[in-house]
Parts: sequence; C-alpha cells; structure tokens
Amino acid sequence: MFDATIATRPITLAIMAMGGQGGGVLSDWIVHLAESNGYLAQATSVPGVAQRTGATIYYLELFPEAEAKRVGQAPVLALMPSPGDVDIVLAAEFMEAGRALERGLVTPERTTVIASSHRVYGITEKSAMGNGILYSGPVREQLQLNAQRIIEFDMEAMARHERSVISAVLFGALAGSQVLPFPREAFEQAIRDGGIGVAASLRAFDKSFLQALGAESYSELSDSSPREEGVPPNAKVSEVDIMMAEVDSRFPKQACQVVREGVLRLIDYQDHAYASEYLELLQQRLVRIQQKEVDHTIVRELARHLALWMSYEDTIRVADLKIRRSRLERVRNEVKAEPEQIVYTAEFMHPRVEEVCDTLPVGLGRWVMRTGWVRRPLARVTQRGRRISPQRLRGFLLLMSVASLRRWRRRTLRYRDERQRIEAWLAAVDRALSISPDVTLEVIKAQELVKGYGDTHRRGFASYTTVMQGFENFGEEPDAAARLHQLRQAALADEKGEALEQHVGEWKPEMGTTTNTSRIAVKQL
Repeated sequence: MFDATIATRPITLAIMAMGGQGGGVLSDWIVHLAESNGYLAQATSVPGVAQRTGATIYYLELFPEAEAKRVGQAPVLALMPSPGDVDIVLAAEFMEAGRALERGLVTPERTTVIASSHRVYGITEKSAMGNGILYSGPVREQLQLNAQRIIEFDMEAMARHERSVISAVLFGALAGSQVLPFPREAFEQAIRDGGIGVAASLRAFDKSFLQALGAESYSELSDSSPREEGVPPNAKVSEVDIMMAEVDSRFPKQACQVVREGVLRLIDYQDHAYASEYLELLQQRLVRIQQKEVDHTIVRELARHLALWMSYEDTIRVADLKIRRSRLERVRNEVKAEPEQIVYTAEFMHPRVEEVCDTLPVGLGRWVMRTGWVRRPLARVTQRGRRISPQRLRGFLLLMSVASLRRWRRRTLRYRDERQRIEAWLAAVDRALSISPDVTLEVIKAQELVKGYGDTHRRGFASYTTVMQGFENFGEEPDAAARLHQLRQAALADEKGEALEQHVGEWKPEMGTTTNTSRIAVKQL
C-alpha cells in the first residue's frame, strides 16, 4: 500500500539493448554508481525475442537511502517499467528507442531519451525479398513529440573509434545528460571498480560525456568504420580520382553520388576496367534519358540497379568476402574479443553442382551441365554442405583459391549468362524509355528481384522473368506502370513466388498464354 509520508519518488531507468551490446554491464555500473552514492537500487531484466537479436529490457529504480531512513520505511520498488513512469530511456540502437515508444515508456513531461542513431537490422528487415529496412524518420519524429529531451548520436561508431563497447558510450552520455544526481567522478569510479576494459571504457566515456554536453561533435565517426566494399588496398588512388572526376563531369549532379558508389563497388568486385564498362553502359542510357527530358530519379535508379546486377554473387565473390580482414574485425568487435584472444568462425558452405559449373569456363561448364555421367557424380559430392573455418589454414587456402579466380571471372559460364541477362534488361529499359518514365522506372526496379545465389537466385530470377513477360505483353497499355508495380510487389510478397503466380492467374484472359509460360519458366529455373 502507498505510504503518503514518502514524498520522494524513485528515479526510474529503462535500458533497451540487444544481445552482445553490454546492457547487463551498463545496468551493473548504474547499480554500483547508485549504491556507492547513498542510493538504494534494484535492477531486473526481461529477455526479448530473437527477431530483435535477443532484445532485452533492463529496468532500474534508484531511491535515496537517507529518505527511506527518515521515514523509517524501505521503499517498494517495481520490477517492470510502467507506461508514463520512466525518467530515462537508454537505447543501444535507434529502433530500440522506437520499442520504448511503443510500450509507452516515453512521455513529454518526464522522459529523457539517450539513443544511438545507428541501426542493427532485424530478421524481418534482412530476410525481406525487397528493401525491408525500416525508415527511422517516423520514430525520430515521434521521439521529438513525446520525449522531454533527446540525446542522439552514433554511439556504435564512437565505441569502435575508441576500441571500446557501446555500454561505455551510453554510460558517458548518461553522465553528460546530468539527469542523475551524481558527479562525473562517481561514474568514472564505477567503471574502474568494474575492473574490465577500464582504459578503453574511460576513453569512450569521456568522448560521449563531452558529446552529450554539446562540447564536441563526433558525427564524423559514423563514416570512419571499415567498409566491406570499397577501393581495394592495391588500387591506385590516381585512377580512382580520374574515374570520379569523369563521373562528376558526365552525369547529373543529383545522380553522381550513386554512380560514385557503383564505381567503387565494381572496382572492389572486379577491377577498374569493369567499372569503366559500367560507366559506358550508363552513359549510353543517359543520352536517351536526357533526350526524353525525364526526372533524374531514373538515372539514379538505373545506376544503382545496374551496379547491383553487375556485382552479382557467385562462388568467387562469396569466397572473397569470407576471408576479408574487415569481416574478421567486424566479427571480433561483435563478440567483444580481446586483442590476445583467437576467434574462429564456422562458415556453412553448400555450393550446388550448378554453382560449380557456373565457375568453370563457358564450354566446360555447359558440357558438364548436359553430360549426365559427369554431372551426377559431381552432384552427389556437392549435395551435402560443409563447415569451413577461414581462420584455419585448410579453410583459408580453400577459400583463397576460389577467390583468386576473380581474374578469370569474365571467362566463366556465370559471367556469360549474367551479361546476356543484363543486356536484355537494358534493351527493355531502352524500349520503356520510349513509352513513359513510370514504365521505365518499373522495368528498372524489376532488377531488385534478382539477388543472391543458389536457390535464392533461381527463384528471384524466375519472378523477374514473369514481371518482364508482363512488360512484353502489356508494356504499352495506359495502365502498364501500375500493373507492373503490382506484379513486382506480388513477387516481393513471398520467397516461393506463390503470391505472384496467383496474381498472374487473375489476369486471364488478358495475359493469354503468358501465365503458363511464366509457370513453366519458374519450374525450369
């Protein structure tokens, strides 16, 4: 029962964190901080679900011990946060702040929100057939409406920069917010008393403290993280500069950034000559686009999707990415490995006989695919996947030998097939340009269905084929853009293509024999 003699209410904090982000460590620091400075503290944690990578709510209540002694009664502290009753929300990832909003933990009269602006994508975002990434804008708008105060910056980038963990950055931002009645020295002492990674944690704490106070800005750190893709170490900077200058001089300003990213991606994927081919293909379409005087959105989308298709995923690309130093560093950072610790990863590899043949020279690959007495034994060998560790000599040499085939990629069966598909797609774009900008945009965006490798690529390309057959059948109709958009959305609705097949089936007799042709294409692929 509530005792009216206790006028002081507890300080309430909710930490919204995911597995591996140190939410438990942060909670322990806050408890130690409070207890060392004359406060009673209670902390609980409620595990979340796997879709948010083990998201957990840590809830803390702090109450001044002197007040409890004054009234002669211990406070009753809650085990779970209540809507409208949380003073401080700490979010270790931006959408975790959105989760606090959804639960009603953020209120204008009371709540200070301290959130990292970086994203860690959920399972549904990663597994979406199309672009499933949630836009942060609506969450940010609602925070501005519902929070009393917001402190937001890229805390993950700051943690990487200081070779620390995000919990230390959150702790520094909490101190810099000056919401808790404790001096900075008390926060730092809590880190020292923890005894783990003290030096790095104190560095990150100091930078974050200053950022929260507004004394310094570290937004540029978000651009300092290592890129998975970019200019390879042995690339000549002068060559890249020349190509970038060419981009700036030949393409509209509104599209230059996307074209630049495409160039860097293709240099990393293959070489400078391959990136030059990309620019030449774009330039050919740019002339036609400028003649039509259409919006620059078409140039940007074409640049983006052409770069994605030209950097298709094959066995060579997969092997290359698995052995990159930047990937190992990212894994070490995710598991919070110390410098002296050895980290091993187990990569599950399951190349089908089709992927093996795709990596062979054109003639040999096609011969193996159509020769049963060669293909069947090879299929039996490859039907079971295997686990490979790039950190062990045998696994590294195996992956490196496959990755080294990059110099011969242009001679492979997969390269020949993909180039023919790209040329057919670009021819369709050229035809669509003579129809309307909206139809052109839909033809360009159909490429997003083609992704991955193995079964994922097979299903995606079958859906893409169906959409393009729709373009061939009714591309010049007045409602062609809307119908193509509906087709593409149906293809993105599920991985197996059932929604697309059902949608196409509803067009009879408008589609004629296209429905049957599409289904046959799906089965054959």
